[in-house]
Amino acid sequence: MRGETIALDGKVLRGSYNVDTVCSTTESHPAIQLVTVYIVERGLILPIQPVDKKSNEITALPPVLKELAHRGVVFAFDALNTQKKLASRLSHQAMII
Repeated sequence: MRGETIALDGKVLRGSYNVDTVCSTTESHPAIQLVTVYIVERGLILPIQPVDKKSNEITALPPVLKELAHRGVVFAFDALNTQKKLASRLSHQAMII
């Protein structure tokens, strides 16, 4: 995996939420959020990571990054994940941004 590009992106599953109404038969819950990790050169999707109900994609990424960081990969993010805290954490671990 050394030198390969890892693309990370979060998705909210459309229609996966439920709003509590008078005629509702199930409990109210927020939409399901997932983080997808894609190895670009291989066209391979690694196991999809669920995001905690009270969290978001930004807070779900650090454990995934930590797991892949020591393998010498190049990370690609969308604009949402270009946060200063995340960038400083990556640079402290001597990874390519």
